[in-house]
Amino acid sequence: MTGLSGGTTVVLTNNGTDALTVNGNGNFTFPTKIDSGSAYNVAVQSNPTGETCTPSSASGTITSSGPVTNVAVSCVANLSNYNSVSGTVSGLATGTSVVLTNNGSSSVTVSTNGAFSFPTQLLVGTQFSITVTTQPTGRTCTATPATGAVPIVGASTSIVVSCV
Repeated sequence: MTGLSGGTTVVLTNNGTDALTVNGNGNFTFPTKIDSGSAYNVAVQSNPTGETCTPSSASGTITSSGPVTNVAVSCVANLSNYNSVSGTVSGLATGTSVVLTNNGSSSVTVSTNGAFSFPTQLLVGTQFSITVTTQPTGRTCTATPATGAVPIVGASTSIVVSCV
């Protein structure tokens, strides 16, 4: 399993019945053993929210040489389900900048009044929390709203950062 986002799960099946919930990247093993000479067919029963997982080398026949180890499942984000957290900054003095952080990890430095957007897009509907990490010299900035849910794709978050 590769590409699975932290905190998400994917449900795989073998031959349409033997279900396995996988919650992290790495090796996986189905609970039911299959006899030599029997067919196997690994499929994705349910994708994680915001991702699509695709199996490869997913079918074949069990041989006496040992377990099947070449089945791979790769997950990728559905970018159509993600949106930017963005807004505008006003009140910055020339030559100063403000550093904003979203959810404690994604940061953006804004050096001019106007539009900004965080570099990391988030899954629509997840929560954002904006903090002013570094205030500009001689000014105090506040973000409104500082928290909320990421809107549907195509809509903006309209965060207003005012510096006085």
